[in-house]
Amino acid sequence: MTAVDRSGEPRRATAAPPTVQDDAQRRRALRRLAVPVSVLTVCHEGRPHGTTVSTVTTCSHEPLLLGASLRGGSSFAELAAAAGRFVVNVLNASQADVARWFADRARPAGLPQFAGLSGHDDPYAGAPLLDGALATYSCQVFGRSAVGDHELLLGLVTHASVGEGDPLLSYTGGLFAGSLSPAPVSGPGPRNRKEKVAP
Repeated sequence: MTAVDRSGEPRRATAAPPTVQDDAQRRRALRRLAVPVSVLTVCHEGRPHGTTVSTVTTCSHEPLLLGASLRGGSSFAELAAAAGRFVVNVLNASQADVARWFADRARPAGLPQFAGLSGHDDPYAGAPLLDGALATYSCQVFGRSAVGDHELLLGLVTHASVGEGDPLLSYTGGLFAGSLSPAPVSGPGPRNRKEKVAP
């Protein structure tokens, strides 16, 4: 039987407050998310800057939007907002040193960050495109917002290029060279149709 109030309307059940699991356990579980590693680049007032991120994802297909998660107070987000444009360089399996370099807070500022790295400036964004990247996306800043202790930077993809190789993956707190092979098919269901997983 459904309980009703004096107006005859059904009463809504009061949800019990959630029981939050131990923070360390939840963080350990999140480390099981295998994600590709990218270097974001931007050029503001003639000065380039780069940073490593492990959370870049498709947020929309129409329009084509990418989202990058950055720590709160990120200087990259400020520079990208000021420039209005930025680049996503998806790293390949041989570029772990590049990922570590742009994650090092002790690295120099400006152009010296890119010393010894091959690449060229993106015609649209003016930011560095890194040679050897699996893919690059030139983006117009579409929006940014604070989400918890991070900041979400949205980019409208205006140009893109595709490279070759295996991805560099972040998994359980480390970097791994990901050699991809098709997953085996077992059990009932269609086997000849190309799989497509929505982001």
